[in-house]
Amino acid sequence: MERLTEVRDLRKYFSSGIFRKVYVKAVDGVFFEIGKGETFGLVGESGCGKTTVGRCLLHLIEPTSGEIRFKGEDILRFNGERLRVLRRKMQIIFQDADGSLNPRMRVFDLLVEPLRVHGLLNGRGNEEALRLLELVNLTPDLLIRFPHELSGGQRQRIGIARAMALSPEFIVADEPAASLDLSVQAQILELMKRLQEEFGISYLLISHNLRMVKLMADRVAVMYLGKFVEVGRVEEVFKRPAHPYTQALLSAVPSLNPGGRRRILLRGEPPSPINPPPGCRFHPRCPHAQDICRECEPELKKMSGAHLVACHFIEKAP
Repeated sequence: MERLTEVRDLRKYFSSGIFRKVYVKAVDGVFFEIGKGETFGLVGESGCGKTTVGRCLLHLIEPTSGEIRFKGEDILRFNGERLRVLRRKMQIIFQDADGSLNPRMRVFDLLVEPLRVHGLLNGRGNEEALRLLELVNLTPDLLIRFPHELSGGQRQRIGIARAMALSPEFIVADEPAASLDLSVQAQILELMKRLQEEFGISYLLISHNLRMVKLMADRVAVMYLGKFVEVGRVEEVFKRPAHPYTQALLSAVPSLNPGGRRRILLRGEPPSPINPPPGCRFHPRCPHAQDICRECEPELKKMSGAHLVACHFIEKAP
């Protein structure tokens, strides 16, 4: 598969404090790549750094260190006009459609704004707005409405249409259906799949919803406190989770099968990213932790094929 995006040793530390600076290690050394037309899922608890990864990839925030390559070019070296041109190929679908749509702009203006900003309108505003509405299965009568006059599903479709306005090759989808009911969620996922098949788009899918990731993604990374603890093809990770944290996450997914996976309850709360524990960051909550886990940080190592796990005692996990 042709590589579209490559990430090497990405780190993002946020500083805070007035008299003494402290650093929040939101993302602390992650490696991955996304192929053309592939969906790469990113899952984990709130605060683990998922959204920060996505915003770094789009150069919306400046990473502390690392390398991000898009089509072979290091985009962290881009600025000015080169960065502006890059924006056409890399877009984002926000979780909060309400907050991401200007409440004072009608749907028509929301859809043509990206084209206007990039100087690509060329008097084709009506034509482009109608094309984008048709792309996301909405009717032309919505063009004169404001965001508050739309349903949640319609607002999210407008957000997707706006992301598609510049014909992107890569989209960060940050919880794209989290605020919607189940029936509308399914419609949004089907829409995203159709657009991917039609235009060959690559997605970074950030979500708490493991069922959504299982349905949408080709590969998945499980993130804990700024680091990846397990990476692999979706079917392999979901059927044979190797890291204790992944097992706990998957055990929490509701199942109609009475003989399904036993629920694993983790003790305590995730440590602070300001002062992460030494060694394996998961060891304070891990039921299999031993002395080496408290002293040495495990590296991602191959289980089989492209299945990678960061754990000293993989064989001891049930």
